[in-house]
Amino acid sequence: MGGKNKQRTKGNVRPSSSGRAAELLAKERGTVPGFIGFGTSTSDLGYIPAVQGAEEIDSLVDADFRMVLRKLSKRDVTTKLKAMQEFGTMCKERETEIVKGVLPYWPRIYCKISVDHDRRVREATQQAFEQLILKVRKHLAPHLRSIMGYWLIAQCDTYSPAASAAKVAFEKAFPPSKQPEALIFCKDEILNVLQDHLLKETPDTLSDPQTVPAEEREAKFFRILTCSLLALKKLLCMLPSDENHSLEEKIKPLLAQNKFWKYGKHTTSLVRSAFFELISAFCQHIPESMKAEASRVCPSVLLSIDDSDAVVCPALWEAVLHVLTTIEDCWSHVSVKKGVLPKLWALLREGGRGLATIIYPNLLPFISKVLLGVREPKLDYWRTFFTSIIQGLLTERAMACRSECSAIVLAIMECLQFTISQNIGEEEEQVKIQEMLIDDQLIVLIDLVIKEPKLQNGPLFYEVTKALNVWEARAEISSGGETVHTFQRLLLDFWGGLSNICVRHVDVTDADEKALVAISSLLKILKNSENKVKANQKKTVKIRFAEDCEAERTEPENCAALTNNNEPSSFILGQNLSSPRKEPLEDLVCQLAELSMVYTNEERSDRHLKFLSALLSEFASRRVFQVLLEDRSNGQDEAKLQHENPSIQFLYDNLVDWLKEDTRKETDFLVDILYSVLQCCGTGTQRENILNDLTKMNLKWNILLQIIQKACSSPEKHSLICSWLKGDVLGEKVVTLTDDLCNTSLKTTASAEPIHSERWALLSLVLSQLIKNESLIGEVYVRRIIDKLQAALSKAKDLSEAGNTEPSVSFICDIASNFFSSVKGCLLMPSSEDLLFTIFQLCAQSQDTTHLSDFLVSKLRHTWLCGLTSLVCQLSGVHKGSTFLQRSAFWVKSQLQSSKLNLKSLQVLISAVSDLVSGFLEADEVSCLLKDYMELLTPSKCEWEKIRESLSSEWLRKPFLEGRLSMNGEIPEIDRKLYILDKLPSHLCTAALLTRVALLMLEKGIVFENQEVESSGFENTVAEHMYAVQWIEELGNPPGLLLEFLHHLQVMDISYDKLHKLGNIPCLLQILFSRSKESGRLWSLTMAKFIRSANVASCVTKALFISTESFFPLTEGNLHTLQNLSPFLLEEDKEELVIQCTAKLMTCSATELFGTDGAFGFLSILNSCLNRESPDYGELMSGILKIIISWRNDYEDSFLFSCNLQEQNSQLLGINIEMMRFISRLLNDPSALLESEWDFVMCSMLAWLETTSESQAVFSLPLVQVFACASWDLCAALSAYFQAVTPEIIEKLPPNLMTEWQEFFSEGMQSLLLPLLVKMARKVKGVPETSFQDSMLKSLGNALTYTSKEQLLNHKLPPRLVAGQKTNLPDKLQTLLNALSPLLLFKARPVQITVYHMLNKLMSDLPKFDNEDLKSYGDEEEELLLSPPAALMTVLASQENLLINILDCIPVGEFAVVQPLSEEFCLVLGYLLTWKLILSFFTAAPSQLRALYSQYLRRSKSLNKLLYHLFRLMPENPTLPESTAELPNKDVKTYFTEEINLDIEDTSALSSQIPHLACSVYCMTLKDLPAMVRLWWNSCEKRVFNIVDKFTSKYVSSVLSSQEIASVQTSTQLFNGMMVKARSATREVIATYSVDDIFIELIIQLPPNYPLGSIAVESGKRVGVAVQQWRNWMLQLSTYLTHQNGSIMEGLALWKNNVDKRFEGVEDCMICFSVIHGSNYSLPKKACRMCKKKFHSACLACSYTHFETVTLCSSSVLFKAHRTDELLHVLL
Repeated sequence: MGGKNKQRTKGNVRPSSSGRAAELLAKERGTVPGFIGFGTSTSDLGYIPAVQGAEEIDSLVDADFRMVLRKLSKRDVTTKLKAMQEFGTMCKERETEIVKGVLPYWPRIYCKISVDHDRRVREATQQAFEQLILKVRKHLAPHLRSIMGYWLIAQCDTYSPAASAAKVAFEKAFPPSKQPEALIFCKDEILNVLQDHLLKETPDTLSDPQTVPAEEREAKFFRILTCSLLALKKLLCMLPSDENHSLEEKIKPLLAQNKFWKYGKHTTSLVRSAFFELISAFCQHIPESMKAEASRVCPSVLLSIDDSDAVVCPALWEAVLHVLTTIEDCWSHVSVKKGVLPKLWALLREGGRGLATIIYPNLLPFISKVLLGVREPKLDYWRTFFTSIIQGLLTERAMACRSECSAIVLAIMECLQFTISQNIGEEEEQVKIQEMLIDDQLIVLIDLVIKEPKLQNGPLFYEVTKALNVWEARAEISSGGETVHTFQRLLLDFWGGLSNICVRHVDVTDADEKALVAISSLLKILKNSENKVKANQKKTVKIRFAEDCEAERTEPENCAALTNNNEPSSFILGQNLSSPRKEPLEDLVCQLAELSMVYTNEERSDRHLKFLSALLSEFASRRVFQVLLEDRSNGQDEAKLQHENPSIQFLYDNLVDWLKEDTRKETDFLVDILYSVLQCCGTGTQRENILNDLTKMNLKWNILLQIIQKACSSPEKHSLICSWLKGDVLGEKVVTLTDDLCNTSLKTTASAEPIHSERWALLSLVLSQLIKNESLIGEVYVRRIIDKLQAALSKAKDLSEAGNTEPSVSFICDIASNFFSSVKGCLLMPSSEDLLFTIFQLCAQSQDTTHLSDFLVSKLRHTWLCGLTSLVCQLSGVHKGSTFLQRSAFWVKSQLQSSKLNLKSLQVLISAVSDLVSGFLEADEVSCLLKDYMELLTPSKCEWEKIRESLSSEWLRKPFLEGRLSMNGEIPEIDRKLYILDKLPSHLCTAALLTRVALLMLEKGIVFENQEVESSGFENTVAEHMYAVQWIEELGNPPGLLLEFLHHLQVMDISYDKLHKLGNIPCLLQILFSRSKESGRLWSLTMAKFIRSANVASCVTKALFISTESFFPLTEGNLHTLQNLSPFLLEEDKEELVIQCTAKLMTCSATELFGTDGAFGFLSILNSCLNRESPDYGELMSGILKIIISWRNDYEDSFLFSCNLQEQNSQLLGINIEMMRFISRLLNDPSALLESEWDFVMCSMLAWLETTSESQAVFSLPLVQVFACASWDLCAALSAYFQAVTPEIIEKLPPNLMTEWQEFFSEGMQSLLLPLLVKMARKVKGVPETSFQDSMLKSLGNALTYTSKEQLLNHKLPPRLVAGQKTNLPDKLQTLLNALSPLLLFKARPVQITVYHMLNKLMSDLPKFDNEDLKSYGDEEEELLLSPPAALMTVLASQENLLINILDCIPVGEFAVVQPLSEEFCLVLGYLLTWKLILSFFTAAPSQLRALYSQYLRRSKSLNKLLYHLFRLMPENPTLPESTAELPNKDVKTYFTEEINLDIEDTSALSSQIPHLACSVYCMTLKDLPAMVRLWWNSCEKRVFNIVDKFTSKYVSSVLSSQEIASVQTSTQLFNGMMVKARSATREVIATYSVDDIFIELIIQLPPNYPLGSIAVESGKRVGVAVQQWRNWMLQLSTYLTHQNGSIMEGLALWKNNVDKRFEGVEDCMICFSVIHGSNYSLPKKACRMCKKKFHSACLACSYTHFETVTLCSSSVLFKAHRTDELLHVLL
């Protein structure tokens, strides 16, 4: 089978042995079976069919089932579990016939695996069995007998889920009516299985001792024992009673075995529990057998009575009671006094050992079955019994658990009543037992409970009351004289004992307060005798004694006075008491009250006074008060006569003094005494006079508060003082209190809060508490109080700056919120409306205005919402009678139009108004209220116009400059105040608030009576809001306050999408169109924005006007409307409009050129209509150009050619601007132009450009700026056309046109543009950036991007050279770099992008100047380095210093978000563009120069700084925003796979431009400087190292690897003697070198994290090369590829050159073993005097400090053999 040392299967701890396996099977089954599937008999089948020789059986079992059954025989638990689950699934899914084939083999599998050790396997087995049953159904019948025993055991499994699954399977197999029949059918087999388990099986027979651990074997055996016992019980319970006899005969052999009876003493609790459960079943179903086996049953059960295992105890006591009931002579089989009772006493003394809830309910049935002879002597027996129980009650474990205490107390009282009922009589022994039970047990128990606080909440007092009820009833039964006398004596003994213990606890100076509380509770329960059971008492079984039945029947008649009343309002002592109890209870109360009064007066004991209060609350009567007055001296007799009622006399003599004590902190119990006095008063007048007297006294406010609080909590108490509450005395008192709090509290500090809190609470209570929908005090006083609160709250705003108002305002808010929430219709009072309006004002103003804390603002808002809810409820039913809405609307409107709101103030105001509107929207029938409220809030038409005019006209510049609006009038200059804005314009505030309110109403779907009018009102509001938003968007560089305002609109969900969704689009569009035609300007832009955002169809737009004729004659409104409507017009309308304007142009006279309804207006419309997407208007546009040329001939002065614009009028500028814009559009398709027309276009362009250049002094004028932009745009359009022209088009152009353009016009244009950029950048530096500057620089930059390299090199800039600047460039080129490079620092993106494009054209030509200069250096230079262009490096140094301050605080690896167009954005953009230029310069340099440049970058550490910055600027996920995640990884577009588009005019992706550019620079750095990046990466700390490696491997390596492989495949470089090819799939490059008879093949493998990881060089085929030389060459190639900054092809070229030199006879450097140096590409020329070997100068310089260990030559001569002076000689 295998060697001993081979690995075994998991879980197999012994080598396999076929012989041992056969032996084991023989041991288990009695014979040696065949192999798998072969049984020794037809009834003993194997797990699965045999493989050989059993073809007939095999055919019955499906192959899949056979495989699953084989898995079930495995030992591994997981295998069995999965196999069983698979078996169940297959049974469910396969056909019935296939599943039936498994049935012959299932019984044996089930019988074994159903008792498996793993509970999951057992559960899965039953679940699978259920599926098998559901599939085969009745076909299981032949196999029932073989599995039923184990099935029954499985239903009793100790693992509940497994047992439940087995029961479910059993119920699926047999309906309830058939289950007994099935068990009868199989009962013999069941009993055989169970008896085998109980009597024969052992742990070693149930499990293989050689494979199963001992603990597992025992656990399985004990579990099967437990299940077998329970299964036998289940069998007994389920079989019909007529089967019991036959079953009894078969069980007798089991009962005859001593082994069975030993299970009662088994060490496993589950076995013992199952055994006792089985005994109980035996007693119920086969009692005769139990009687026959009484000698075994009784000791097994009764002598185990002290078993304290929680698992065993319930079953044990059930068995005890069944045995006592079934076997009459059970006590004769055990020694009661020696074996049973001592164990019982010990158990009781220990409180049941934590099982009191199980044991003690069984005590009464148990003692009732104890024989009389066993109880002798009775007195000692019962004394021991009750003493043990009470002792157990006092154990720590029992007192810690409330349920156990209750169980013990209930058992004591049940057993005590039973004992008394068994010992009724007047015999001496009976009397002694009675006295012992009352005096020594019950009274002692009550005393213990009074002393022990843990027991005071138990059921004892209720149980004592129930017992007294029974005894009193028995004491009044007339028929039984002796019984009556006995119970009367019992009652006398009880009351005497109770009085003694109560007096003993009260008659001490330091009485225990908890004991006094317990006594008062006991007396209260005794008084209210009907409260027999507490609410939380769980016991539902009542023990009834036969002797008491008659007494209980007569009890209702004798106890008719008892009432079930828990209320403390039962003040009169005897009204709820039965006559036998009234006198002793009243005597006891008077005695205790008198004692308490004595200690109160003499010892000043508060404990006794509280106790007295508790007594008086329940037992107030004239007798009690009379007793309290009897101990006064004779000098007070006259005072006694002042009041006939002793309770009133007690109040004035004692209670008033107690109430006046200032040192007393607790007064609650004194107020209870006051209510006891009031209860004893005869009339309401007496009570009112008493309370008025107390009110006038200088009592503490908390006493009044407590009096009113108790009245509110009890209707009875309220009825006692209702006249006083409504009276004038209390009303004036509370008004005075309010005035005091409001006038003085505002001037106090926060430390006064605890002093006034009770006063505020009193004030809140009298305002907010309602009794029967009426206020506590008079309504007139309520109004006066509210007035004072409102006045105080108004003052709080002015006083809040001192910071002292928080407590008072907080209290006022609490009072107001309670008042609004509690009092219905409270806002009908004008004073309440004033208060609510004041609160609204405070909530609608920011904290900067109110100076209130966050806490107070939160309180005020809560109060406001409470008041709003009350207001809505009031107004929803009655629409009149409230002025709050009108007052609040006027106030809000004044706030909006005050222009004093900042963003925070506006947010607060909108929030408050939104709350108001939302509150009304939640109610019904409020549409008219909201309509009125909106009308009050909305400004009139004149008011709207006024606040619109207050908006700055700065917005005009941007659309005017971009050509979206045309104006021939003056445009206001820059509004400086706009850029220091700190308050929001009133128009923005008003529009935002009204739009928010309108959206709330639209969302709710409010319908008004005149829906069309109201809807139009909503749309007007929305239109004003769109106007406000458009105003902000048109500002070129809006202030931060306005940007925050836009963001806040999104937060409030006031967006275009929401407006489109809820608004009436046609109505809104009509409003915008009408206002655009009327006013033009910003309304036209707003209309265009709405049409675009709402995707309004052209046909809808067409419906706005009848025909294009309706726009003529042109006004400014019509002109702007057409300009912004033109992109959305139908083509036929647009064509008609173009024809109309062209026709009108032809008829324009000299005076009509400049007017809006003249050439200016018509040309403006044509420029808007003739865009790139327009249809072919070539001939028409050519005609228009002819018209313009005719103007040139007729009205020459109208053309601003080669002049200065300083004194030109705006109308002339306007027409020239429109002509330039037209010519720019004409160049989209100029194919129809004649030669003269081309001459006009190019000459005009140059002339207008000269005008622009000569007018720099007036660039600050808006119209001049627009003129300049139009001229530059025309230059760009011409340059773009001629740059994109194809040979085919050139043939169609006039002859010499291209030559003229290139040699004259283009040169002239660029000679003007480049100096203009330099001058403008210098002039506007430091000036705040505006939209005009940005647009001007865009237009100028766009024109400059078409400048060719030759034009740049032939520039006409004045010389600009820097002293000390190291450069090899010509002066003219250096001047250009010095002029343009600093502009990379310019804080305007268009300038930076323009300069980058121009400089990038020059980078490829710069390295050649350094290359020529390099020839002047000799090879003897030891360490040579060269700087990239000095101008760029100077700019880079400045950028690095600035960037450190911005990015150094951000950890490497975290993405720094750069706000577009901010100063930081421009700085980072310039920095990255500078590096992009440096890398382009580096790429263009030859290998030798790249090595020198890299040395400079390494020395300056600029590259290291760049890389750290890049990993702060690159996003964690560089996926393009538009790239979808659903695409495969290879198709996902990232910033590394897509080239960045640095377009000057395209600003759509500004937010992603910096991340994209950073990724582009990183990719270029890895590609061009891989060695330096690798060096930096290896020097990084571990965290940065891992970040760089992970990011590069995931996003960059694949891109660079593909590019590198592709460059090898597409390379046109040829090597003499070497072939290079690439394999893209494996990322390999194979180089084959051959010369003469030598053949070398090298394989270069790119790493996964290329180029960070080292490139592996592997050996291929090799012929004719020595091993040592071969290794040297491989090392050289690896070194070149690792340490040179270039591509693989460049590395291979360097390596080939080195090998060629070697074959040419040039010796290797004996330090680096290479002919050509890897860094500076020099040859070894430094010779050693001793060994004559030659070295690279760089190698010697690098190795000088390590010369003692450097190997010199292959002969193993060490460098340390040379003298130091020789080394120095070589070096020098």
